Amino acid sequence: MWTRMQIRVVSNKMIRVTQVENEEKLKELEEFNLWNLVFSFFKEKLNDTYIPVDLYSEKTCLKVELLESNTTYSVVLCRWFDPKLCLVSFLGLVLFFCGDLLSRSQLFHYSAGISIGMLASLLILIYVMAKVMPKKSPIYFILVGGWSFSLYLIQLAFRNLREICKWYWQYLLGYVLLVGFGSFAVCYRYGPLENERNISLLTWSLQLLGLLLMYSGIQIRPIALALIAVAVCTKNLEYPVQWLCATYRKVQEATAKPSPPRLLTEEEYRLQGELETRRALEELRGYCSSPEFSAWTVVSRIQSPKRFADFVGGASHLTPNEVSVHEQEYSLGGSFVEDQLFEEDEDDSFEGEGRPGFSVSRNHLGFE
Repeated sequence: MWTRMQIRVVSNKMIRVTQVENEEKLKELEEFNLWNLVFSFFKEKLNDTYIPVDLYSEKTCLKVELLESNTTYSVVLCRWFDPKLCLVSFLGLVLFFCGDLLSRSQLFHYSAGISIGMLASLLILIYVMAKVMPKKSPIYFILVGGWSFSLYLIQLAFRNLREICKWYWQYLLGYVLLVGFGSFAVCYRYGPLENERNISLLTWSLQLLGLLLMYSGIQIRPIALALIAVAVCTKNLEYPVQWLCATYRKVQEATAKPSPPRLLTEEEYRLQGELETRRALEELRGYCSSPEFSAWTVVSRIQSPKRFADFVGGASHLTPNEVSVHEQEYSLGGSFVEDQLFEEDEDDSFEGEGRPGFSVSRNHLGFE
């Protein structure tokens, strides 16, 4: 999956290596052509050249042009595991699954802007100049051709990046600082994306870039296509799963029998009554203290204005006499409890067909 194949051409002197599609193209290179002559000036002269080879290619054609006499060279086929391809595939997976998060991240906004500014500064400069120059100006054609030249320079810089970092690191550091600061200033000036449509376009672009990276990082094309299909299905699997879960819950609610409500215990009933009573009293105090409450109208209608004022101030809503009467009535041994006990005894009295029965009440004993 992550195996790379290359043809290495090593020579003792400078040579020019050109890769073509087939033998017919090789014959065309032998003939004089103005385009081939112009292209030869841009072709690099190296003594160590690497030519990538596709795993599924049956034939690879190349031409080795000797520029000096007494030049010897060797052609070697190399095949090895390339961790860069694995990294590209992993980066594609991250972009595809995290594209929606990255498109809303400020860190990704600034880092991507600075990176694009440093890598494509020439392209951006040519684009800005093309916007400024009039379209009928002769220099406009030069700017259009400058895109290809800029891409060539970027490719050349990446190919010789190790030598640049070794011998010209001062200029490279100055370029990174200068262009990086300028790119950061531009990103800070315009800020992150806020429009939802622009964010959606950026998300789709990142996901498409992730799919392309996954396809290019895996050398076996059927496995790459299968991985892309699995990633797309996994990314969009949540929508049918949510729809199935919602449908299942609706079917369950429609077919299930209603469960009987749970009854409160005596202790829960007592605690709930005390809690709701305190809450209602606090709401009543708050309403009576609000500007919307008409105090004079209420005071003119109640019997004890002082007691009402004490209640609004935070006093109890019951007098000690009322509390004492309540305890005598509803406490253990009170009249209410005795009435409840004797009513239960009456419900449990014996009744039968053809047999005498009796019932017991609090005040008398009767026979039936």
